[in-house]
Amino acid sequence: MIVILADDLGWGDLGCYGATRVRTPNIDALAARGTSYWDAHAASSVCTPSRYGLLTGLHPWRSPLKAGVLGGADPCIIADDVPTIASVLQAEGYRTGAFGKWHLGLDWQRLDGSRATAFDSGFTPDMQGDGRDIDYTVAFRNGPLEHGFERYFGIAGSLDMPPYCFLDQDHTVGVPTLEKQPLITSQRPGLTVPGWEDDQVDVAVTRAAQEWLSTRDERPFFAYVAAASPHRPCVPPAFVRGTSDAGVRGDSIHLFDWMVGELLGALSDDVLAQTLVIVTSDNGAPMIFPEDGDVVIHRPNGAWRGQKADAYEAGHRVPLVVSGPGIAMGAESRALVSLLDLLPTVGRFAGVASLPQVDGVALDERTERELVGAQAFDGRLVLRSASTKVIYGSGSGGFSEPVGEPCASDSELVQIYDLEADPEEVFDLQGSEPSVAVSLYDEFAAATGFSVPRVQE
Repeated sequence: MIVILADDLGWGDLGCYGATRVRTPNIDALAARGTSYWDAHAASSVCTPSRYGLLTGLHPWRSPLKAGVLGGADPCIIADDVPTIASVLQAEGYRTGAFGKWHLGLDWQRLDGSRATAFDSGFTPDMQGDGRDIDYTVAFRNGPLEHGFERYFGIAGSLDMPPYCFLDQDHTVGVPTLEKQPLITSQRPGLTVPGWEDDQVDVAVTRAAQEWLSTRDERPFFAYVAAASPHRPCVPPAFVRGTSDAGVRGDSIHLFDWMVGELLGALSDDVLAQTLVIVTSDNGAPMIFPEDGDVVIHRPNGAWRGQKADAYEAGHRVPLVVSGPGIAMGAESRALVSLLDLLPTVGRFAGVASLPQVDGVALDERTERELVGAQAFDGRLVLRSASTKVIYGSGSGGFSEPVGEPCASDSELVQIYDLEADPEEVFDLQGSEPSVAVSLYDEFAAATGFSVPRVQE
C-alpha cells in the first residue's frame, strides 16, 4: 500500500479534476484505473493537524495542537498510545516506510540537554522557531520510528522551515551549522547543512522511497510519501521548470505528478495490480501569492470559496484518488468522505481483524447523513452533513479577509450554507435556520466527545 501526500495541492490542481494549464498524466492515469472522490475533506485546512488526522484517523483537536501548525523545531504531537496507520500495519507484519515531510514534531535535544514536549500544560507551537537552540549532533526522539515506521528519510517540517537538512531514521544528515542563504520567498531564517539544495528535496525523497520499494522483502509493504511540493517556496528542479502554463507553482505540481509516476514505476506490473494506491493533499491551495503563478485562469481550488487555512470549502476540500483491487475503475464519487477515513480503509484492505477506535470510517461505509468534521487555521469547528455546512465562527478563520473569530454553536456568528444550492458559500442561512448549527453540534459532540469552552461574545 502507498499513500502519496502533496503539500498545498488544491482541489482544482489536477487534470482529472478539470485543470488544463497544468498537466498531471500520472495521477490522471491512476484515476482512470480507480476512483476520484470529488467531495473529500482533510481534517484541517492546514498541514500539521491535517497530517495528524490522516495518520491517526483522529480529529486533530484530540492532539495537544488546538490551532495553527508546528514549526520545524517543535516537539511531536502524537501521544505514545495513539496508533497510526503505520503502527497498525506493522503489527500485522508489514514493513513500513515514511519518506518526505514529517511536520508532526520531533523531540529534539536542546543545547542545554533538555527536550521539549507537547504534552506539558501550556504548550504552544512556535511556527517561526529557528531551531538554533537544538543540538543537531544528538538523535531526536519521538519521530516516525516511534510511530510505526521502520524506515524514515525526509525533512522535519515544510520547505520554508529550519532546519534545512535531511533526516535519516533519527538523526540529521550532516550537522546544520550554516546560516541559510538565500532565503527564498517565505523561508524562515535558520541553519542549514553545506551543499543544501531546495530544489532537490522532492527528488531525493523520491529516490529514497524508490530504493526502499525496490528492496526484496517477503513482507507486504506500506509506504507513506509526503512531498514538499507544491508548497512554497516553489522551487521546481530544472527538468520540470517552465513546463506548465501556471508559473513555478504549476511546475511544482508537475514535479509532484512526476513523483507519483516514479514511485509507481518502482513496482512491477503484478505488484502494482495488487497495491492500494492513495494520492491526496493535506489541505487546499493558497491564493495570496500571485508571484508563484497564475491563480486566475488556473484556479487551484476550482470554484470553491476561500483558500488554504480557511473554513470555507477551498481550505479543506482536497483531491483524493484511490486505485487498487476492488476499487471501481474510472469512477467519480460524490460521496462525502474524510481523510480520517484512510486508516480504517487501509486497515480493511489489509484484513486487520481489530482496528483501533478512530473518528473515521472506511470510505465505502460513509453514509449520506454522516457528519464530517474539519478545522480551520484558528481551530474553529466546521461540520458537514450531506449538503449542509456549518462554520462555527465569523469570517474565514484562516488567510482570507475578514478572518473573524470562533464562536459557540448558538451564536449569531455561526455561518450556515447549503452547498447543493449555493456551492460558493454566498448565502448565509444562519438567520433563517439557526437551529441547524445547534443540532449538528450536539450530534457531533455526542458522537465524539467534542467540547470547547464557551466563547465569550
